[in-house]
This record gives sequence, C-alpha cells and structure tokens, in this order.
Amino acid sequence: MRFPPATGLICPICRGSFTPVGRQRYCSGACRASAFRRRRDTTAPVIIVAKAQPRRPITVYECDSCGARAVGEQRCETCGTFMRRVGLGGSCPSCDEAVAVSDLFDEGVMFGPSV
Repeated sequence: MRFPPATGLICPICRGSFTPVGRQRYCSGACRASAFRRRRDTTAPVIIVAKAQPRRPITVYECDSCGARAVGEQRCETCGTFMRRVGLGGSCPSCDEAVAVSDLFDEGVMFGPSV
C-alpha cells in the first residue's frame, strides 16, 4: 500500500491524532512548517581535519651498502647512494642514533599474536 490508511494518524511533530485529507502527513499547517524548518535547519557537524604533515622528517632510512641510518635524509652521507625506508621513527634521546618505532617493539606487540 502506498499511503497509510485514512483511519487516523498521529502527527510526527506534535503527536496529536488527526484524520488525513488526501495525502496529508501533518495535522496542521503549523506542524508542516515546523517539520520543514527542522529538515532545512539541520546543519552537519563541523569536522576539523588536521593539517597534512610530510612524513620524510620523521622517517628513518637505512643504507643497504654500509648500514648507516639517518632520520629524514634519503641519501647516505658516506656512500652517496639512496637509502631504503625502514619506517617512522626519530633520534634516540640518549645516543642520538636513528631508531625506528618498529625496532622498539616486537612484531607480536605491533601486529598481535600470529595464529
């Protein structure tokens, strides 16, 4: 059935009972206008997206030739060749050596237990 039966409906705005005439959905023009304002005035929540940051300054690279590591530098200082990416990381506060986050944790901790 396309339309609800005409025996008596409840207005979705004021919850009052009424007998519809034709395709009437609201009990009065005031309720119809109120429903229109509710539909029109709904504003979507404002989503604030953080500013994009480049990953290169926080990425650890390692040279395949000599094994040297660097943070944010893709070219090896000793060999002059390009290094491969190890992962995100930074400099160790105590020894100032480049350390990747994946070096600090076991694979079981990062990826969960393997089944």
